[in-house]
Amino acid sequence: MSTISKKDFEGFKNLFHRFLQVKGPSVKWDKIHKPPEDLIHPYDKIKAQGLPDSVAASLNKLVVVKLNGGLGTSMGCKGPKSVISVRNENTFLDLTVHQIEHLNKTFNVDVPLVLMNSFNTDEDTKKILQKYTHHRVHIHTFNQSRYPRINKESLLPVAKDLGMHGDHADAWYPPGHGDIYASFYNSGLLDQLIAAGKEYIFVSNIDNLGATVDLFILNHLMTQPKDKRCEFIMEVTDKTRADVKGGTLIQYDDKLRLLEIAQVPKAHVDEFKSVTKFKIFNTNNLWISLAAIKRLHEQNTMDMEIIVNPKTLDGGLNVIQLETAVGAAIKAFDNALGVNVPRSRFLPVKTSSDLLLVMSNLYSLDAGSLTMSKKREFPSTPHVKLGSSFTKVHDFLTRFESIPDMLELDHLTVSGDVTFGKNVSLKGTVIIIANHGDRIDIPAGAVLENKIVSGNLRILDH
Repeated sequence: MSTISKKDFEGFKNLFHRFLQVKGPSVKWDKIHKPPEDLIHPYDKIKAQGLPDSVAASLNKLVVVKLNGGLGTSMGCKGPKSVISVRNENTFLDLTVHQIEHLNKTFNVDVPLVLMNSFNTDEDTKKILQKYTHHRVHIHTFNQSRYPRINKESLLPVAKDLGMHGDHADAWYPPGHGDIYASFYNSGLLDQLIAAGKEYIFVSNIDNLGATVDLFILNHLMTQPKDKRCEFIMEVTDKTRADVKGGTLIQYDDKLRLLEIAQVPKAHVDEFKSVTKFKIFNTNNLWISLAAIKRLHEQNTMDMEIIVNPKTLDGGLNVIQLETAVGAAIKAFDNALGVNVPRSRFLPVKTSSDLLLVMSNLYSLDAGSLTMSKKREFPSTPHVKLGSSFTKVHDFLTRFESIPDMLELDHLTVSGDVTFGKNVSLKGTVIIIANHGDRIDIPAGAVLENKIVSGNLRILDH
């Protein structure tokens, strides 16, 4: 067994041991309080403080970490999700590299990029990274742990040996992004970056296109009073009806704490989902002190709640995988804060509906960053629901000859076998439903404003 496997084994043993000890929900509902106002800082106030003459010193203490463990399977793609093209042939990874390179050139600094890969994405990612050798950004990678899935009934590992090949591949899993602390530490990269004078990491999901390095938040972090050095900032944003399942920040035992839907007792789930009691949710954009990660890991005091994720393997076997979430460690860090950021910092691409938004003229692309187009008259993004014919990226792309103009769109629902010609314009609320066996071809140049289209419309070349 290699040393890394040993560390994985130790880590799993600890997690499994904690799992066996946990009885009942991890929070007592009556001890939950709204976080005090002075611990959730509004972004506008932070921005109003302005920036010092030089942000270079702060940037040189920063490392950008992207969570890159996920595959593109839910969008019908092979390989790492980060290599899906999202805009002008640029992948998630391209956009990230462009952003950081732009920062490094503009301010003449050295902000490195670190990718946390999983055993699912590591090999493919490393091949792709070769294309960035001449870019002005130092790229490092480290690997998430590899833990065994457990049989739901017997609570024994499904794996028969440590091999990953053939039938064994689905006996293992990467244990959620809460694993970042241990695997970052174990890789030796954490110490290496501290030795190079780095102080904070900015962590986010690679598929959140809104998670760019924000100089105002960075400055806020760096200018906290010496006796109240902030070790952890969680960016939160206001909940909408679409975000009812997102984790929220609470005050619990005098500490800021992340409350996830999985921890909520059944009787209180509706209350958790309400937009009135819990008004904010975690974007998973986090700013964390490197020295604090080292200290807490060495003291073994992170104590993140365990997420029990049930899965069914291809053969029908019910297993569970034990996971943790990176934000759940917030309660262990000193002087942690929430920053309530604009919605534009949360732009995840989880589905082809999200992809349609970011590929459209609603956004403009500048140095790897997407911003809402100035031509859009109101700041909210349209609500887009594309049916199952659009789930896979390949199918999605064949159904649009070009991405429609969506500047004035509020709501789009598409269901069934529907295609779009070139230069279609969608405005207001548009609903297009092709019933089973029918097909609807939206003709090139069509302008649909507040329309419901149903039935059958075939346009054939002759």
